[in-house]
Amino acid sequence: MKRIYLVPTVLMSCVSLTFAQKKESDTLKDESKLKDIEEVVMIGYGSLKKSDVTGAIGSVKSEDFNKGMVANVGQLLQGKVAGVNVSNVSGEPGANQNIIIRGVGSLRSGTTPLYVIDGFVIDNSNTGTANNPMNFINPDDIESLDILKDASAAAIYGARGANGVIVITTKKGKKGRTQMNLSSNLTVSKLANKMNVFGADEFRRQVTAAGGKLDDMGGNTDWQDELTRTAVSENVNFSAAGATETSNYYAALGYEDQEGILYNSNLKRYSGRVNVSQKAFDGRVNIDFNLNGTRTENNRPNAASVVSEMLTWNPTYPAYTNDAPTTVFNNGGFNPLIRREIYKDFTKNNRILANVSPSVEIIKGLIYKLNLGIDYSTAERVIQNIPNAVPLEIGTLNLSNYSNNNTLVENTLTYKFKVNSHDFNVMAGHSYQKLLLTSRGWYYQNFPINGIEPQYQIPAAGTTNQTTSVIANKNELQSWFSRVNYGFQDKYLLTATVRADGSSKFGKNNRYGIFPSVAAGWNIIKESFMENVSTINNLKLRASWGKTGNQEIPSKITKRSYQADSNGSAQATYPLNDTGNYPVGVYLVRANNPDIQWEVTTQTNIGLDFGILNNRLTGTVDFFNKVSDNILLEINPVDPVEPAPKIWKNIPNMSINNTGLELSLNYNSNPNHAFTYNIGGNMSFIKNRVKDSPYKVLTTGEAQGPGTTNAVINGYINNQPIGTFYVREFLGLNDKGVNIFRDVDGDGIITDNDRVASGSALPDFTYNLYIKAAYKNFDLGLNFNGVAGNMIYNNTASTLFSRGRLGISQNTTDVATQYPNESLNNTNVISTRYLEKGDFFRLNNATLGYNLDPKILGIGEHVRNIRFSVTAQNLFVITKYSGFDPEINTGLSQGGIQSFGIDYATYPKARSFVFGVNAAF
Repeated sequence: MKRIYLVPTVLMSCVSLTFAQKKESDTLKDESKLKDIEEVVMIGYGSLKKSDVTGAIGSVKSEDFNKGMVANVGQLLQGKVAGVNVSNVSGEPGANQNIIIRGVGSLRSGTTPLYVIDGFVIDNSNTGTANNPMNFINPDDIESLDILKDASAAAIYGARGANGVIVITTKKGKKGRTQMNLSSNLTVSKLANKMNVFGADEFRRQVTAAGGKLDDMGGNTDWQDELTRTAVSENVNFSAAGATETSNYYAALGYEDQEGILYNSNLKRYSGRVNVSQKAFDGRVNIDFNLNGTRTENNRPNAASVVSEMLTWNPTYPAYTNDAPTTVFNNGGFNPLIRREIYKDFTKNNRILANVSPSVEIIKGLIYKLNLGIDYSTAERVIQNIPNAVPLEIGTLNLSNYSNNNTLVENTLTYKFKVNSHDFNVMAGHSYQKLLLTSRGWYYQNFPINGIEPQYQIPAAGTTNQTTSVIANKNELQSWFSRVNYGFQDKYLLTATVRADGSSKFGKNNRYGIFPSVAAGWNIIKESFMENVSTINNLKLRASWGKTGNQEIPSKITKRSYQADSNGSAQATYPLNDTGNYPVGVYLVRANNPDIQWEVTTQTNIGLDFGILNNRLTGTVDFFNKVSDNILLEINPVDPVEPAPKIWKNIPNMSINNTGLELSLNYNSNPNHAFTYNIGGNMSFIKNRVKDSPYKVLTTGEAQGPGTTNAVINGYINNQPIGTFYVREFLGLNDKGVNIFRDVDGDGIITDNDRVASGSALPDFTYNLYIKAAYKNFDLGLNFNGVAGNMIYNNTASTLFSRGRLGISQNTTDVATQYPNESLNNTNVISTRYLEKGDFFRLNNATLGYNLDPKILGIGEHVRNIRFSVTAQNLFVITKYSGFDPEINTGLSQGGIQSFGIDYATYPKARSFVFGVNAAF
């Protein structure tokens, strides 16, 4: 791609804030709500007063973040913004999350939104970490999160805005005395919900009743207790900040050690941040500098194996014999207590994010800004099995090194001016971003049993037991963008945006895409006919339309791909003599396609913001229609003469539609009373459909486990929601104790043609509720969240809790004894038998705090405040789901297409209690 560097450009100049002074009369508007109306929100390459915003933007400030042991942005945000569904992938420390903004709109690129940190666009395509790549930023350093939901707000990021944008603003210094904060948390976590597997005595009865062969070693072991622990975590943060008329600074250090409830599971983070701003020449020159350095160390167990073993291991097996883990059980099984000593999965990641942004006011209102940044990360991962004699385990070692280098150069020009009652804010810019990802891997096996870990005796494996792999991807993105914000008398607002993106990921015939948007706002409350309407204090109507793109596809897919073959394949080789020896050959496995285009999401939004009762009751209503088309897929060519079995193409006419309604409400009590409270919440209704698909089903989720591996569970089906479960309909058992399924096509036999759409993994309805209360020095905060209308396929039950397993003395739940006449030979076919409702209502977070006046201790001159708090996380969940937890999204994919709502023996969630103290100096 040809690179073009423009000499600088802009960013929107800061919009001045004016907060009305609150008068003593209770009949006037509350200062807190005026502040809410006039607060500044980040809109990408700039900021706006909230009252001037025309797009759909959700904002969360640091004081409203979720409390407790929090590792990343998603945990701060969960349940805070309508239309933003955050679901935890698992209970592992720092686990990934599915963050879905206004529904799933793509097949290949998952749901991950674009992250922008202090103006720097983040790339998390592969940082070498197995957990959430956003763990690198310390949540304690974040000041606010602004979620750009509709196309008008996100179109300024063009080709990467289709999944929405999360703009992260870190903390800055404030005028006044230097502020220092020291906080420390101690967290205790335990398994939140034990599965109701059989105890030893009940197990003996059930195996005998089922006609199985009882393997009884006389023990009484609760394997869930043996393989989980009470985890103790700690978190310490220190920050110092201050500001003058010409400068401000924020500096922070953080340490976190989060233990998981499974052994060998923890996440450590060491973080440091420096933010500095300096003004010169009477404020006409300004330099912002942001530096964040993080080291994370992540230890992971083989969670799927551990969870399966804790649920199925025979409870009569003794965990220990003579104070040591029992070596071999009667059936030759491998004691999981031994396995956890020989298995290791450890990753260390170092990441530096830095950007410097000098700006100069050329003439009054015209500002040029340069943004230079780099995001550099390296990671090393070690996965090993230490060789073991009894039980036998060959030694293996998998080493991986990763490097991700992301550089950014942006130039913007912003011109803000006013002509009579007409306000203009015009911005134009250019951006160039280059990404270089490299990884190298080595695999070794058959290490000697000598007490030395494989990673420290690599030569002992020998060269014949070694394989290597190398990956290198370089991508470039070049963009031009512009935005105009216009306002007339603060009543009538107009925003127009256009961005042109060129990406090296696409073919030479369609390298550039153009993404426009337009939005309008009407501040009805400022009309003369509203002057005498005292009960309504804020009323604004918004409407927007725009396009965003999606370039999150694999690299190099527009190019041909070849594969070597020395095994005599007719595709690649042919014999050169009568001996039958074949030379090494190559053959085409993927054809090139220079015509690949962007996936494009077109979104329309109509919204209403309102405030009544002296702005004590405020709210927002949004209706949106979001259509993604030009869908990209890797397909089997229809043309029989196509030289390769696979090719990437845009599927004509196929689309993914998301239509939804969002509602947010918030009520504040009178702030002048001794007891104050704040009640609010949000809800979202989303209807998702795949339309005009030429395929009967595109598989997104497959079963895992003996007898079911690769069986289809869910996929993309025409006129059905994404994540629809496509399975046989279970009707019960016949008189022989064997499955009966509905014969859909009526041909008298049960085949794959009898599978039916049986609900979706995506909820139709998500809702969140929060309550805050304060009395004198005490405060209480409660956060609830829930979903409805989704289904979960319990792959854990279908794989592990069969009657056949009970018959061979493996433990189960009462799922296996639900039908007394079930045959031990009945197969666990993928069907609606294991499909369960995923509705839940959870008390996600509860915090009780007390602010101690330092004057009582005689240290008021040095300490401004001391705060003690207790936070309970995941205190309870109400659900009919029979698994560990109904919040299931493992993040696995099939053919690069993400699956949803399948429980693959997921790392269980914990219930945590966090004890914290914060001192401000």
